[in-house]
Amino acid sequence: MSQSCIPVNAKMSKAKKVLDEARETQNRELDLVDKGLSSFEELPGLFNMSNITRLTLSHNKISVISPGIANLLNLEILNLSNNQLTELPVSLSSMPKLRILNVSINRLINLPRGFGAFPVLEVLDLSYNNLSEHVLPGNFFGMETLRALYLGDNDFEYLPKEVGQLKNLQILGLRDNDLLELPREVGDLVRLRELHIQNNRLQVLPPEIAQLDLLSNKSVMKMEENPWVNPIAEQYLLGISHVIDYLKTETYKIIYNRHMQAGRSGPPPPKADKTKKASRLRA
Repeated sequence: MSQSCIPVNAKMSKAKKVLDEARETQNRELDLVDKGLSSFEELPGLFNMSNITRLTLSHNKISVISPGIANLLNLEILNLSNNQLTELPVSLSSMPKLRILNVSINRLINLPRGFGAFPVLEVLDLSYNNLSEHVLPGNFFGMETLRALYLGDNDFEYLPKEVGQLKNLQILGLRDNDLLELPREVGDLVRLRELHIQNNRLQVLPPEIAQLDLLSNKSVMKMEENPWVNPIAEQYLLGISHVIDYLKTETYKIIYNRHMQAGRSGPPPPKADKTKKASRLRA
């Protein structure tokens, strides 16, 4: 019998069994992956389990997160990837111990006001949704504790310059967007060790990126599948280190400034067709 054919009471009993066992054993980690859940109402008493530190609800059909989730005061890791979420509750960002939040592969089209108020968040995965720079709340880049930010597979054309405030950021994932340019302030991310910008509409890079440590053994820079200007494309064929060295030259700075002045008045590279993305489909 397929998951979709399982009666609601049967699904509830499966989930309830996991909850009951966790209560009995005082297990602080709840694994509810692929249980056919569509609502938090199928998890009776969950929000009273304040000792829980990890909650995994990935690969279900949940469309709404109950604001009551904020009652889980000790929760450190919340994984809601691969569901059908279209929005997030404001209460989420008030959770005092939440370090890792994964809401990738959903249908988010906006973020709640004040979303950046997380006090200790270190990893935020918003990849594969329908987000853009227009829906980021004003305090989004105020998460000073953030070490990894994944925004890939969304609809960003521009990245706000406030990204430079994320002083502890080590990983920035921006692949598969519609990015036309990166702000110079990316160069302020002095701890950045991974930059993923592949498959966008980028033609140039700000020279400030050359200030970052993206060439060490533990560093990663991915930049393929962009319509780079010829000088960058030629250097990229030789390797990332050649690109970084080229960005430091006075010749490139002149090319960059000219491109930025002319590029904003000229036609941008075409967008990719995303109409068939799973995040665009309606249940």
